[in-house]
Amino acid sequence: MRHFALLALLLPGLAQAQGLDMTRGGPVDVTAEDGIEWRQQEQLVIARGNARAVRDGVTIEADRLIARYRPRAAPAGAAPAAAAPAARTGDPTSGASEIWRFEAEGNVRIHTATDRANGDRAVYDIDQAVMVLTGRDLWLTATDNRVTARDTLEYWPQRRMAVARGGAVVDAPENRRIRGDTLVAFFLEEGAAGAPPRPTPTPPTPGTPGQPQTGRIERVEAYGNVEVRTMVEVVRGDRAVYSPVTSLARVLGNVRITRGENQLNGNEAIVNLATGVARLVSTPGARVQGLIVPQTEDAATPPGGTPPPGGARPPANQARPPERRP
Repeated sequence: MRHFALLALLLPGLAQAQGLDMTRGGPVDVTAEDGIEWRQQEQLVIARGNARAVRDGVTIEADRLIARYRPRAAPAGAAPAAAAPAARTGDPTSGASEIWRFEAEGNVRIHTATDRANGDRAVYDIDQAVMVLTGRDLWLTATDNRVTARDTLEYWPQRRMAVARGGAVVDAPENRRIRGDTLVAFFLEEGAAGAPPRPTPTPPTPGTPGQPQTGRIERVEAYGNVEVRTMVEVVRGDRAVYSPVTSLARVLGNVRITRGENQLNGNEAIVNLATGVARLVSTPGARVQGLIVPQTEDAATPPGGTPPPGGARPPANQARPPERRP
């Protein structure tokens, strides 16, 4: 196992976000089984074979990791100074350099103690504060919600936002599901008003950095071919907004509520994913339509032809036989 410590400090002043956030300053601990290559002229470090990079409780694992670095800029307003030898040679292990981009290839896994992301390839742009996952089996989990996508999965830690593109799905507990061409999930900042209480995390091992956590999902915005599923109904529309905090989803545009063979059509619907109840909301100048398929099965005779308790009842127009007297 090869070990390499990158003391690449980032520019000061970046916001302290939570979750899968690699944008905070601090050293990066890099390990790999098949070796670590330092290309000084190209200003990059390549780790191969079960490679791992750890910064402040966030871990990136992949078959190959690339860390791109550059000389750290002087603070604004500071007097120019002579470049240190480490800065002139581009030594990534000195405080004179900063990492501006991570690239992970093959079996990519990014995780903290509570949050995880997965894909075939990841690019983490420190300057733009965004991670982009591509490839197969794209997913991101935060607390009890799971976001999946077919094309790309973006995570913006400074904006507390994730964007899933292409067949995007958010799975919530109790078989609640939101689907759309594009989903945007916004995370509730820890400690903000209305944020649900979080269980007390396990204390970190002495000498190890703290483990940041993503806030719970505050709301999800869905665009294009939207589908909201409950235990008994499917609600489709053009766009939707879902709040896991209230379990309510508002679906807009060409709304269809389907339950079995019954369907209601309108322009807006409110879906309670906790109770499974969906209702159409009337809008000025728009009509609400519905197709209700009546139950054709004879309620008096249960399935299988078993007569009701007490025996079969004669038709109403059939005369009763006379009572026999002793």
